[in-house]
Amino acid sequence: MDAQIFETMEAQVRSYCRSFPTVFAHARGATLTDADGRAYIDFLAGAGTLNYGHNNPRIRDAVIAYLQGDGVAHALDMYTVAKATFLTTLRDTILEPRGLGYKVTFPAPTGTNAVETAMKYARRATGRSSIIAFTNAFHGMTLGSLAASGNRAKRDGAGVAFSGITRLPYDGYMPGLDSAALLKTLLEDGGSGVDKPAAIIVETVQAEGGLQTASPAFMRALAQIAAEHGILLIVDDIQTGCGRTGPFFSFEEMGVVPDIVCLSKAIGGMGLPLALVLFKPELDVLKPGEHNGTFRGNNLAFVAATQALSFWREPAFVMRNGDVATRLRDHLERLATRYQAQGCHLRGRGLLLGLSWDDTATASAVSRAAFARGLIMETTGAKDQVLKLLPPLTITDDELARGLDALDAALEDVCGRGDVAVPLQAAE
Repeated sequence: MDAQIFETMEAQVRSYCRSFPTVFAHARGATLTDADGRAYIDFLAGAGTLNYGHNNPRIRDAVIAYLQGDGVAHALDMYTVAKATFLTTLRDTILEPRGLGYKVTFPAPTGTNAVETAMKYARRATGRSSIIAFTNAFHGMTLGSLAASGNRAKRDGAGVAFSGITRLPYDGYMPGLDSAALLKTLLEDGGSGVDKPAAIIVETVQAEGGLQTASPAFMRALAQIAAEHGILLIVDDIQTGCGRTGPFFSFEEMGVVPDIVCLSKAIGGMGLPLALVLFKPELDVLKPGEHNGTFRGNNLAFVAATQALSFWREPAFVMRNGDVATRLRDHLERLATRYQAQGCHLRGRGLLLGLSWDDTATASAVSRAAFARGLIMETTGAKDQVLKLLPPLTITDDELARGLDALDAALEDVCGRGDVAVPLQAAE
């Protein structure tokens, strides 16, 4: 199919289509098919939105049945059966088994709306305005979220100066620097010039910031500092949550319970827009109408999300999620070893993994070579120096094998064979 219509009518700001220049027509599981019939293994998965794959039959069929039954599609924030069912499933399947007593609010339907809402709740609850955010963070493209983000190119697009954020180094940002200890010192030193903030916002893995990973010790230290100083801890789980990094919430195994959690992307089940903010009941401080939006409650997404959450009642799904993550990590560890002399390093957690390169050209070159071989992967990091892999959690063994074969071939196209003594397929 001719792509001219996009070139003539769509704005220059479009980006993903430039990396993957074809017109897609069909999708199922971890496979995308373009209008010419060529199939691609999808290791992008809607930037982490499609954790359950494209058109997962269980989710898709529930949405179709709801529409065919004249279910309510749009209702502002009014009560509907679809919303009640979703909230009940969220409570019974996710929150109560983890001992989490969060309340829920639905902002507008994207991740940046969740972050803006979380900041509003934190500022209102504490009466303070500043937010602590970290280097290389990414929290969204609206002004408040963008202020908390670190990427210079994205920030430059706003055209205005930002305020309300105090920036600190993320865990591991500078060798030998204990970032949590630095924060504690700044807060306790009356001469530091750092005012007590309303909240600390953090990603456990910086998905758009180069797949840097916070250690459990760092997260526990942040939580302790926050508790000692009456500061709220916000975890942005928009890309790292819904099982992407292992457990449903990325912080579950870290020994922390955030005051506020932001979810979007995969919570919508099959790519339907949905965002929500979870917060401790004592933070329920906004009055009716103080935060609203026409598309706060996407009822089709409630239906899809209910089906998606039901996977988490199945031990076999949870176990296979871990198995696939182990297989992918093992394969990437071998690749990182094979290409270590060329500056290759493994990054990430769970099924949010990547290969980081010391130079700034290799990751993009491998992504292009992979696309030519039928594999879709994006790059991440301030200089696009990291090749990021985000396969659906439900990827089949065949799709995973085909994707990894294409990755191996693309790496050889760009980097040669590296250390050929390292067997790539030994554990597959």
